[in-house]
Amino acid sequence: MALNMTSRNVVKKVLSMDTPEGAGARVRRSIGSASLRNLTPFLLLDHFHITEGAGFPDHPHRGQATVTYMLEGSSRHEDSAGHSGTIEAGGVQWMCAGKGIIHAEMPVHGKNVPEPRGLQLWVDLPKNVKMTEPSYQELDPEAIPVAYPEGKDGNISIKVISGKSHGVESPVRPLGGCWYFHMMMKNGATMFQDIPAGWTAFLYILKGAVSVGESGPVHDAFHTLVLSNENGETGVQLTSATDDTSFVLIAGEPLDQTVFQYGPFVMTNQEEIQKTLMDYRTGRNGFEKAHTWKSKIGNM
Repeated sequence: MALNMTSRNVVKKVLSMDTPEGAGARVRRSIGSASLRNLTPFLLLDHFHITEGAGFPDHPHRGQATVTYMLEGSSRHEDSAGHSGTIEAGGVQWMCAGKGIIHAEMPVHGKNVPEPRGLQLWVDLPKNVKMTEPSYQELDPEAIPVAYPEGKDGNISIKVISGKSHGVESPVRPLGGCWYFHMMMKNGATMFQDIPAGWTAFLYILKGAVSVGESGPVHDAFHTLVLSNENGETGVQLTSATDDTSFVLIAGEPLDQTVFQYGPFVMTNQEEIQKTLMDYRTGRNGFEKAHTWKSKIGNM
């Protein structure tokens, strides 16, 4: 914990409305919406709920990392590099798309099986690694380390998906700096979380309510809270206002680069996007299997 604990505060608050997305999915989108378009290095945050019959069959990516964290239910994945598996509730998949990959993400449905719900975060890649080889880092629920600031019998638990919290460090190593915590707190519990100086940081509240800073107001579920980033602010003080408060705190190193996005392709200028579209059409530079590979799960 920092010796000088000076808290960040909320500088912007955005309510994520529940809206239809595609066929059968419902999404609360904050980052990437008209209300919160730019928050470098973050491109998108979706709190998703996928009903039976919906899913995300074969589609490409280039230039970003996609982080899928399952809250309930499970989701299968398969890609053109031969990687496949299932993300169970409480597990995470950190996919670096790099120069190009085609993959499918399909929810698991069945009798007495919870409908899939979770978070998907898109993180921009630094321009010098956008054309790296694609890769995955995955953690099953039991492999995600947990920090207990007050001890295991205390009122706070923190799943350390990436980064460091209260002496606990995740094995996930993202390209570019990014910390990702799932925090669960009981009523009246308070804590201070260090955040690297200069990094962009925000909270998304899943349930309950929390206040930020020394005497900030209480914020409730489905709000995204963008935190201040002033010199001397070493982290953030958080206090639960309900007995079952749950939220994610995510921070990342901002990128000094422009963002040119065309659907699932994220580059730094229009020329790179045009080249990406040509690579995809002609099946090269990471998209060699774009017109020959078909997933099993996305074409059932």
